[in-house]
Amino acid sequence: MKAVVATGYGPPEEFSVAEVPAPRPGPGQIQVRIAAASVNPADVRLPSGEFRDSVPVEFPHVPGNDFAGTVSEVGAGVRGYQVGDEIFGQAVPRALRAMAGATRPSLSTGSLAEYAVFEADTPFLAHRPPGLEIEAAAALPTVGLTARALLATAEVRPGETVLVVGATGGVGTAVVPLLARAGARVIATATAADADILHALGAEQTIGYAEAGYPSDVDIAVNLTLPSDHLGGVAGAVRPGGRLLTITYPVPRQEWLGRDDVTLHFVLDMEGTFGGMREVGELAVRGDLPATIGRRYTLDDGARACVDFVRRHTTGKLVVTT
Repeated sequence: MKAVVATGYGPPEEFSVAEVPAPRPGPGQIQVRIAAASVNPADVRLPSGEFRDSVPVEFPHVPGNDFAGTVSEVGAGVRGYQVGDEIFGQAVPRALRAMAGATRPSLSTGSLAEYAVFEADTPFLAHRPPGLEIEAAAALPTVGLTARALLATAEVRPGETVLVVGATGGVGTAVVPLLARAGARVIATATAADADILHALGAEQTIGYAEAGYPSDVDIAVNLTLPSDHLGGVAGAVRPGGRLLTITYPVPRQEWLGRDDVTLHFVLDMEGTFGGMREVGELAVRGDLPATIGRRYTLDDGARACVDFVRRHTTGKLVVTT
């Protein structure tokens, strides 16, 4: 089969599209003919070598977490899926098994490929509902799960002001409409070129990325892009008693904020505590969770998609179709 492949540690410029053996499902697993996949940070950071001491990668490595496709083979003991089912979801590389959920982990062989194998018994895979197009289904899994977890953790009350730092990325374009529908007044960081997109998604105001331009006394700040040991400026925008949520590493510490009157949350839901792929699909079909796709690629250009993800400004998700 054809796949995006990393043959050793290095930048995405060293990825290629190559022929590799198609993975076969074992007990409890399914093989999926991938129709579309989208690019996430782990797809480029894991094979970069950044985490090689704690999370070693076996090569050749096929990246890709999010996907939509058709079940093409079913392993022994699988009850929830059969050949021909249209499904979508999110699964991390097997190298990240220690970070996946303690129960029912969602693992795969990499979705930037014509075929991939997934664990069947996980809340992070689901049947693709009617009305959810393939590309949208491939764009939404990771960002939809993260956006739902952020919304649940923030406990937004109508009328509260929320600053979203990194609003133009995949998670940002997913969480902004959810915050707006919850009644929040959303202030989003964005380039001037992206302002119209953010306003259409529900942001009341867009501002530049410079911390000097951040508002003061917001009720909630949501950080989606800055390293969590560099959040002093974001914390400075939050009123006393407010909340700061972040999804980035390193796992944040209260003392790094320079203040103790802001509640700090690190949001990472690997167990499906706030719901799984079925709930993401329901939100999408209702129109509450739109898919923002910035660029589209074919699998032949899949390596280029990974390079663009790192080197170019992206709005929403980059989707690769097979």
